[in-house]
Amino acid sequence: MAIDKDRVEGSLKQAGGAIKENLGAAVGDKKMEAEGAAKRAEGKVQNAAGGAKDALRDATNTR
Repeated sequence: MAIDKDRVEGSLKQAGGAIKENLGAAVGDKKMEAEGAAKRAEGKVQNAAGGAKDALRDATNTR
């Protein structure tokens, strides 16, 4: 069972965004915090798209 590259990239974006968001909050940089939150949300969407691709591929391969 192969994992779609979008799931991997999305997970990395989520992690990087969370780090940036937390760092921004720690240093009081609202712009950095907002950029991190946006990157984390982008990663969630990309991860979900990869999951949908995986589900579709698995559904077509089992028939």
